[in-house]
Amino acid sequence: MERSLEQATMRRVAWRLIPFICLLYFIAFIDRVNIGFAALTMNKDLGFSASVFGFGAGVFFFGYFLFEVPSNIILDRVGARLWIARVMITWGLISGAFAFIQGEMSFYGLRFLLGAAEAGFFPGIILYLGYWFPIRYRAAVVSLFMAAAPVSVLLGSPLSSLLLELEGLLGLHGWQWMFLIEAVPAVILGFVVLVYLTDRPESATWLADDQRAWLMSEMEAERAGRRVQARHNLLSGLTDLRVLALALVYFGTSAGLYTLGIWAPQIIKGLGLSTMNVGLLNAVPPTIAVVAMILWARHSDRTGERMWHVVIACLAASLGLMLAGAAASVVAVIAALSLVNVGISAAKPPFWAMPTLFLSGPGAAVGIATINAIGNLGGFVGPWMIGWIKDRTGSFAGGLMFVAGLLLISAILTLVVARAGRRAAPARVALP
Repeated sequence: MERSLEQATMRRVAWRLIPFICLLYFIAFIDRVNIGFAALTMNKDLGFSASVFGFGAGVFFFGYFLFEVPSNIILDRVGARLWIARVMITWGLISGAFAFIQGEMSFYGLRFLLGAAEAGFFPGIILYLGYWFPIRYRAAVVSLFMAAAPVSVLLGSPLSSLLLELEGLLGLHGWQWMFLIEAVPAVILGFVVLVYLTDRPESATWLADDQRAWLMSEMEAERAGRRVQARHNLLSGLTDLRVLALALVYFGTSAGLYTLGIWAPQIIKGLGLSTMNVGLLNAVPPTIAVVAMILWARHSDRTGERMWHVVIACLAASLGLMLAGAAASVVAVIAALSLVNVGISAAKPPFWAMPTLFLSGPGAAVGIATINAIGNLGGFVGPWMIGWIKDRTGSFAGGLMFVAGLLLISAILTLVVARAGRRAAPARVALP
């Protein structure tokens, strides 16, 4: 009886929350990386070098870094519904303002503001999912949520390419139309969040009474189990060595992710293809990655293993970047980028199941935000170094090798952290 109640409850929660949250992240990721497609024509129109573009694309993560932890603390206190709505509306408005970039400083300024506006969204969602899904479901649920990132590239690539074809309409460049049109969904969905999301299980009127009672009991038992292990407050979530080490692991995966999102269109364009063909080919790697991510996360949940699922995925992504740097044909480049996509995407869900094994309460809010904030600085370092090295060598190869090295370090650190922290990690929650 209890098993059937669990299944019915989790199915109801998953169908209520996951599709909508995936849609939000889909829009977030498009607004975050559509700068990579804008660059196909914007850089020439505004006279941006590879170094200028790489720095501006990456400066997003300084704003993200500075406001990440405060944003997640506020979300934990005021509720996900109100705060995620605020995040989406402000980032949508700023994203649309990119249509009016005039030069380097306005480019840098808007990218910084976009990062500040979006800070808290991703770790806030990770924290929010922790309110609703027991740990044994966590990696699979996170994989479904994070599948929105490669899906956004899959669908957003041809869309962005198509919008670039609006060049000259009403006196605007195609990249200006792209920013304006792709910003609208974030603002609209921000208002939808206010009426759709439920902050906590105890407020879920859309659950039956017995389902709500079971879920509240399950999540409280899980929180109590973590409290037995350690008392986590704001300071512990910020200073726990495992949190800081995982932040460095995430640094490498973020460098890889945003190298793809920001530079892949230009890498493919360098093979002499049209803008539309670039959009279509750029959609191939994330298509493969979506399937690989979900299967890998389910295997991680089924086996209860996290460490090797992160390590193997990081090594695969590192190898893919090395191969991409040496590839000379369209087929070879797309195959290498597919391997990178698979590795980066597959590493994320088991990785994000790791911090919730030893953090709870306010410490979880701060710890997750700290990992995401520091880790996402890799999103600055990776793209910036790609542009800096390209300006000096005329090739993407050196920058790709640099990011591959960061992912190799991530794999090694994961091994060190997991093995050092086994004694401190709480026992897995038994299946009912």
